[in-house]
Amino acid sequence: MLAVPGRPPADTGLWAIEMKWDGIRAIARSTGGQCRFYSRNNRDLSGSFPELTSAFAGILNGRDVLIDGEIVAPEPGTGVPSFRRLQRRMHVVRPGAELLREVPVQYLVFDLLAEDGESIMGRPYTERRSRLDELAIDTPLVRTPPYYADIDATTMLGVARDHGLEGIISKRLDSSYQPGRRSPAWIKTPLRRTTEVVVAGWLPGSGRFSGIFGSIVMGAYDDAGRLVHVGNVGTGWTMRDRKTLQLRLNDIARPDSPFDIPPPRPVAIAAHWVEPELVADIEFREASAEGLRHPSWRGLRPDKAPREAKLPNRA
Repeated sequence: MLAVPGRPPADTGLWAIEMKWDGIRAIARSTGGQCRFYSRNNRDLSGSFPELTSAFAGILNGRDVLIDGEIVAPEPGTGVPSFRRLQRRMHVVRPGAELLREVPVQYLVFDLLAEDGESIMGRPYTERRSRLDELAIDTPLVRTPPYYADIDATTMLGVARDHGLEGIISKRLDSSYQPGRRSPAWIKTPLRRTTEVVVAGWLPGSGRFSGIFGSIVMGAYDDAGRLVHVGNVGTGWTMRDRKTLQLRLNDIARPDSPFDIPPPRPVAIAAHWVEPELVADIEFREASAEGLRHPSWRGLRPDKAPREAKLPNRA
């Protein structure tokens, strides 16, 4: 079951609030003392997270359960989940002992879908959570974070912000679990950051975007004054806005890359370059060495000079 993006609901009495964890969604199936983890697209993740399969299987005394949750990689010191850290584990099928030590992970449980062969997905959220709490899943590697049904969502969003978390998920107390559906009974409200970037070029679109850009190539200046690639942004415009911006891009076209440090090869091969004159405001989730995660275009900033677009803090 997936959440729709939106503002947190105002009616406290109808909703439960959970923290939004910056990790990867995973279904855990424990049967006869054996546990397997599966991704949203049904990929078996068990080999990538052997410590979780062992820990989970050992806490349920052989019971048959199906559970929904999030695999996270907490930052050392703060314990705040970091998707950037989790990247080091996500694509490693058989992690070695050194990687297991360097990037420890946790499984955060938030829903019980079936128990001892009985599906309870049609039951209300409150009943599923109550039965989940009865399982008493609370270990260093696998635990059940609390939910809040008596505190308004705005307050909880502030708590998430103060603790550096990704945001909140609001879930109707009477909602069933609807597998595979993005349901308005669950509302995700992420906390996102903003930064200025230099428009360095564009990548051609396809389909309905044929003839115009599909995404904008973004740059920012590092501490040495070099323009470096910080990713590509492909969302945030209406079709009309895209066509208008494309005209501006055509006017400032140049034959070569404006970057002082070469961008990734796939970008360098496909990009149409422009003079680094336009500054844009970008909303994003996280900054890493690879660039901005989940960027969204907010608009041009004519009040900003290109040199003011600095690399965002990765914290």
